[in-house]
Amino acid sequence: MRKRRGEVLDMVLEDLKKEHPDAISVIRLNGMLHSDDNCATKEIARQLCLEHQLSFSKMASSDDNTDFMIDMLRECGLAHKTVIFVLEEFDLFAQGKQRLLYSLLDAMQTLTSQAVVIGISCRLDADQLLEKRVRSRFSHRKLLFVPSSLDGIQRLMEHLLMLEDSSLPKNYVTEYNSRLTSIFGNKKFKGILGSLTDADATTSNILRFLFRVVSYMDMESGLLSMECFTHALSCMQRQPKLDSLQDLSILELYILVCMNRLEDKEQNSYNFNSIMKEYRSIQDAYKTSDKYATTVCFRAFEHLLDRELITFADSKGRNVALEYRPVKLLISSRELAQSLELNTTCPAVLQKLLDRERYM
Repeated sequence: MRKRRGEVLDMVLEDLKKEHPDAISVIRLNGMLHSDDNCATKEIARQLCLEHQLSFSKMASSDDNTDFMIDMLRECGLAHKTVIFVLEEFDLFAQGKQRLLYSLLDAMQTLTSQAVVIGISCRLDADQLLEKRVRSRFSHRKLLFVPSSLDGIQRLMEHLLMLEDSSLPKNYVTEYNSRLTSIFGNKKFKGILGSLTDADATTSNILRFLFRVVSYMDMESGLLSMECFTHALSCMQRQPKLDSLQDLSILELYILVCMNRLEDKEQNSYNFNSIMKEYRSIQDAYKTSDKYATTVCFRAFEHLLDRELITFADSKGRNVALEYRPVKLLISSRELAQSLELNTTCPAVLQKLLDRERYM
């Protein structure tokens, strides 16, 4: 979604620059790099100097850079030039004293100023993070981007892959389209589509995926199959954790499944003792033979921490015993499900438990 918003904004700015080539200046900041007010004002001054071919002083103070920015906005306004400030990761600028946002929005209140501040954020409540003095100067105009639906993405794929009447043999076109229709209606394809869009639902990523699908086409028949989509997804997916999951013990898999169950139950905070309670409840419910002593379970728990498959939920309580410190998973339910499917020694009860939690 962040990439999609950025692409839309870039297209709009490009059109504006073509229409008004000498009247638009764009200053870009990113909350991950410039959320500190001093750093931000310095970067604004640097980009303004670069844009207007002025010399930039690295030794200037934050106040000097702020005054320079306000003066430049006034001069640009008198020259009928507009300065557009693009603040990516806007919510990060809304933390702390928000001096930068106040200075920008306050400068826009003057009659001579011609400036626009555009904030980009994944947080819907980003404007609610603003201080009262900043919020009073905020226009409260918001444009929300909702993710494309799976049905919409599937229709796009159908439009791109289906063959229309052409110079190709009619029988071939009919069979090709019939095969595709069958694939698109398959439940397995829905799962592939879900996996693809969970990672990146942008149009550019869909096009890369379809290019890979077509590259796996059977050259003799000229037809696509479900395997083409499966292989393409495998190439597209990055699975850095799967290798670490492959050689885990049965007990370690039990611990991961227990943690996944606790998170599915929306248990916000849990520790080793909570995991053991869940583990015992599984043993009692399913009467399995996979019973281990608490000390053995704790060693497996420590091993998962060392492998960075799980981690502590916060940095607090470093002096607290490990079994009492809150933890969380560093792998997704999908990655865990894939590892259980690939593990030939995995007990059936684990797969059953995970599937049940995913589809409830």
